[in-house]
Amino acid sequence: MTAKRIKVAYIGGGSKNWARWLIRDLAYENSFFGEFKLYDLDYESAVDNATLANMIYARQDVVGKHHFEAKQTLKETLNGVDFVIISILPGGFEEMRSDVHTPEKYGIYQSVGDTTGPGGILRAMRTIPIYKRFALAIKEYCPNAWVINYTNPMSMCVKALYEVFPAIKALGCCHEVFGTQKLLAKALYNQTGIEIPREEVKVSVSGINHFTWITKAEYQENDIFECYRKMVEDNYESGYDLTGTTDLDNNPFACLHKVKFDLFKRYGAIAAAGDRHLAEFCPGGWYLKNPDKVKEWKFNLTTVDYRIKESNALMKATKDFITGKEEFVLTPSGEEGVKILKAISGLGDLVSNCNLPNHGQMYGVEEGTIVETNAIFSADSVKPVVSGKLSGQILALVNRVAIAQTEVVRAILDEDYDRVFNCFVNDPLVTISLDQAKELFLDMIENTKHLIPRSEEYLKENGR
Repeated sequence: MTAKRIKVAYIGGGSKNWARWLIRDLAYENSFFGEFKLYDLDYESAVDNATLANMIYARQDVVGKHHFEAKQTLKETLNGVDFVIISILPGGFEEMRSDVHTPEKYGIYQSVGDTTGPGGILRAMRTIPIYKRFALAIKEYCPNAWVINYTNPMSMCVKALYEVFPAIKALGCCHEVFGTQKLLAKALYNQTGIEIPREEVKVSVSGINHFTWITKAEYQENDIFECYRKMVEDNYESGYDLTGTTDLDNNPFACLHKVKFDLFKRYGAIAAAGDRHLAEFCPGGWYLKNPDKVKEWKFNLTTVDYRIKESNALMKATKDFITGKEEFVLTPSGEEGVKILKAISGLGDLVSNCNLPNHGQMYGVEEGTIVETNAIFSADSVKPVVSGKLSGQILALVNRVAIAQTEVVRAILDEDYDRVFNCFVNDPLVTISLDQAKELFLDMIENTKHLIPRSEEYLKENGR
């Protein structure tokens, strides 16, 4: 049987991490032949990724035979493609440093700072104008392509694409639910001795990106929800080490799931994201009051210095792979990007979580809001699945942020930063006075003003 041919544009194709995961997963895939065009402001990194990928697919032990090529313009990248993958870093690490660490001067701590909170909103102010350009380019060069977004702030990026090009076929993909499925699989094993991969844990997913909730979890006739309830009862105080090797002191991405357990005890549904993300959607005094409080809840604040160190190591590794100093070891990433490409290409159906505009799949959230639920992926189709109803208590938490995300996107597109500030000051993490909040907002804009349209004018209007 001849492999199906698909054409894919990768915006952000110089990615240090996501691109490498995609390259790995494609090495196992021979049901389609992919032509991947990589576009990145850092053209050299895109060339390096293309070189690495083509080296791997030339190996005799690799079944996937795909072709990667770096491109220098959006037009030549997008023209005539079937899929567009977007995975970018809006700005650099100094801008990220401002997002994450400037609020600390005002006593506001963020464990991630790229989705919600002050950091998420300022990151959106840089990202949404870029996504406007992407949406217009997609409309011009490949209007029927499926667009798969990985960039944060996920919900706001996807919303911007639809605001600018309403007919776009875009979705947002995130792996956070997968980690909770692994935890649920472990809960099932602990109670029944049944060992299954996380993909076999059937869940009903409902919420917004990085603040998703599971209202039902099953494996065949087994109610995993009750197994999880027992896990929470037994491990609420200590937390739970899923891998048995968690090193909280040296791994800034690690957690012992205590925030998840606490939210379950409060609300009776399973919070389905990493604790670092979940904490940022809750009032600042709960889990992020200060670094000592974070330690009590057994997760970490991820510093930008660590991210810089990690990025440098990944860049060096890519060069070492290309020059033969180090062997590229092929291991599946656990992501579902390749499965999604297959399913939409008509090579088998898939059920997974993704981010789409709400058209009735999530109860209690305004029409058009970007929500995260399960969806059925099939030939040229992504159909959201109606999710389980969240309680009014959870919806109150979710809607506070969901409504703000929609308004932030529209305000940024209008370049109306007073409206953005009104959402900024209403964020659950912004627990300071109005005057302090305005100073923080202006500080953060000033730090990244070269990447925010009309920022100089706005700063002058506010006495800066």
